[in-house]
Amino acid sequence: MVRMKGCLPVSVSLDINEKKLVFTSLEKELWPGEGITKYNLIKYYLEVAPNLLPHLRGRFLVIQRFPNGIDKEGFYQKNIPAEAPSWISTAPFRHGEKTTRYLLADGPETLAWLGNLACLEIHPWLSPVANPDQPDFAVFDLDPAPGIPFSSVCRVALELHRLMQKRDLRVYPKTSGASGIQVYLPLQPRYSYTESRDFCHNVFRELYRLLPRLTTMERSVARRGRKIYLDHLQNARGKTLVAPYSPRPLPGAPVSTPLEWHELSKASLHPSSFNILTIMPRLQARGDIFSPVLTDRQHLS
Repeated sequence: MVRMKGCLPVSVSLDINEKKLVFTSLEKELWPGEGITKYNLIKYYLEVAPNLLPHLRGRFLVIQRFPNGIDKEGFYQKNIPAEAPSWISTAPFRHGEKTTRYLLADGPETLAWLGNLACLEIHPWLSPVANPDQPDFAVFDLDPAPGIPFSSVCRVALELHRLMQKRDLRVYPKTSGASGIQVYLPLQPRYSYTESRDFCHNVFRELYRLLPRLTTMERSVARRGRKIYLDHLQNARGKTLVAPYSPRPLPGAPVSTPLEWHELSKASLHPSSFNILTIMPRLQARGDIFSPVLTDRQHLS
């Protein structure tokens, strides 16, 4: 986006890929008290578009919006907003008696439009629009209880990595952008959600046997205690996880950030290190290290 000095104007028009967009309330702080505004969010979406869009294209998207900033209540949105411009791509999906018209992301103009809606999270499906019943990756979600050090989450993720190496499977980690880690296993598009979920469940049972004092498979939050929940249930049609490089509506504007496995051994690693104001130099230096998730399709052992 164009750099602006001094006070931001009430609205700004910008042509992106021959689509005219009007941005409003650019000075509004979406992360109040931190000086991170809607302008910063839109600027980030435009800069990160080459890395983010490949992970969104061809997938139903669920978005979370915070029009009044993260200190006010936000809301999830599946159906395309009524005020969406005509050039926004959508795709219908029928859930029982109800049909949802999901948003699709084709280009940076869509991301910029989402920024203007104060969309602070983007959640793609685990399967593509063209094949919605067969996921093309399985996800191992490590969800720590409050107060668990991030180093403990890294320890569990590294043990999971070793288990997958024994199966000759390649997996790819990213921060959730909050306190957890999500590990992706790219799949050949031949498995059902039930098969991918059962596979993750079996791996997690083995991981739990190795680390029973640190992990839990207890579904009841009240019964988990101060442990890391091994969540395989995200592997279901219609369930979503935050996209890589998506912001999160948390203090500091953190970003769900792909990691290299050796980074998880660093004591200094923390999810808060990666936010919409700091992540671009990392991406410019390393590129999208999560891109193999889109191509490294594997068979379940």
